Amino acid sequence: MTSSEHPHRRSLVPAFVLHGRPYRNTSLIIDVFTESRGRVGIVARGARGGKRARSGLLQPFQPLLLSWSGRGELGTLTGVEAAGRATLPKGRRLYSAFYVNELIMKFLHRDDPHPVLFSHYREILDLLAGSGDEESAIRRFEVQLLQEMGYGLIFDHEIATGDAISAEYQYAYHIEAGPLYLAEGNVTPDVDTTPVSGATLLALQAGSLEGEQVRREARRLLRQVIAHHLGGKPVESRLLFTAAGYNE
Repeated sequence: MTSSEHPHRRSLVPAFVLHGRPYRNTSLIIDVFTESRGRVGIVARGARGGKRARSGLLQPFQPLLLSWSGRGELGTLTGVEAAGRATLPKGRRLYSAFYVNELIMKFLHRDDPHPVLFSHYREILDLLAGSGDEESAIRRFEVQLLQEMGYGLIFDHEIATGDAISAEYQYAYHIEAGPLYLAEGNVTPDVDTTPVSGATLLALQAGSLEGEQVRREARRLLRQVIAHHLGGKPVESRLLFTAAGYNE
């Protein structure tokens, strides 16, 4: 906040709309992800009425500069400007972008700043709008999000011995602890444990997934970790993948 800014007014804050819902006859309540304030709830009065220019900007994946006032649970929008062209993924990449938005909605508390995660969010939107490796990008963002939330994963060493992870070995990944050696043929029954190869752990550490087995194991591990930390809350955007005929 600048020295001239009122403590209950925010001006020209870089932001993206995560989700919006109708409010009263002509307004919207929007959840936005901001660079300096984290996730914020804002009432956009008249956004569904005569203020068409404003409502056209208040869409997901459009970089914005937002101004609002008020304190408490919801602020009141006082200004909105485009901060560049909308980054609009297409096809299944659009569903991946909605998945990223839902993760932010579910993990971030309001008014809890995460400027590093905001930077990662910009990066993944740019990648999803392009032609880079979509699955590696999604797994990389999931890892970054968990790290920012204090749930960082261990990819470089086995937790009992401190041995460096080897691509040749199999491990049992304990969600609250990390990877342990997994004896050959041993099945782990614990719901908070999943078998994973060292090759997959090292690929996740590098942020680049090559090969179907590595991708499948990484997807399974991150899905289990995310479900654990969400306390079993469903991730609704996964249903969109299925409804649209895509494999997640």
